[in-house]
Amino acid sequence: IIGEGNQGLQPVGVAGELCIAGVGLARGYLNRPELTEEKFVNHPLVPGERIYRTGDLARWLPDGNIEYLGRIDHQVKIRGYRIELGEIEAQLLKLAPVQQAVVIAREDGSGQKQLCAYIVAEQQMTVSELRGELSRELPGYMIPSYFVQLEQMPLSANGKLDRKALPAPEGSVPTGTEYVAPRTAVEAQLVEIWQEVLGVGKVGIRDNFFEIGGHSLRATVLIAKIHKEMNSRILLREVFQSSTIEQMAQLIEGRERIAYASIPLVEESEYYAVSSAQKRLYILSQLEGDGISYNMPGIMK
Repeated sequence: IIGEGNQGLQPVGVAGELCIAGVGLARGYLNRPELTEEKFVNHPLVPGERIYRTGDLARWLPDGNIEYLGRIDHQVKIRGYRIELGEIEAQLLKLAPVQQAVVIAREDGSGQKQLCAYIVAEQQMTVSELRGELSRELPGYMIPSYFVQLEQMPLSANGKLDRKALPAPEGSVPTGTEYVAPRTAVEAQLVEIWQEVLGVGKVGIRDNFFEIGGHSLRATVLIAKIHKEMNSRILLREVFQSSTIEQMAQLIEGRERIAYASIPLVEESEYYAVSSAQKRLYILSQLEGDGISYNMPGIMK
């Protein structure tokens, strides 16, 4: 069991990718050199030998057994949380009407990954039903942003689930709220902003922001766009308290307009005045001497 990036063996109890080595190891995949290169890699401990990467997540137990934890390609990281997609699928399958369930991570227009759940059910289900049931067992960050109900799951030629053929979430599950069109100019402008932030085609003024793909990060983007395009400022907690366009429009209409002012660009210079936070770090470095407490490593491609 090796760590991420083929870095060596994992200690007992620490999860990693299950790999196979030894005299019985196959030479590779027949007529598939790219897949062979991906899966059959150099042994991290024995020069000249190779190991096969199974794609399975596992860990050693103290008694010498290996515990299987799921597929690595079914594990995703969204907004800083590592999520096992199979856990969400298992909770969906506990719902009586649901016959099949698949959860994947899709990138939205801004390149951010969002959880999208696909279900096949005996009856039409609503977002509020699905979110309500899942929230009883799962934390908020594991609740999918989108739900899509299908008549049947797409299959490949050999009868397996074809995840790449799953449709984009435009045809999402109904929210359970009757569609009401915007009635005022403020509501109409909010509809346009919501559609842009959420990446959805149709939004009613009584749809709940958090039931049609919204979350806390998107709420902050929403606040910024409302301030910039409507010259009105609302608080983050107010997005949670007034989570429909109808309620949000009432907030905006009852407030004074606040002109949006962007931060001006400074002219190029050999040096710039430090901020208060930078002054603090400088003083600490002078008092404590050299250290790496405030170093922040990162990798850029």
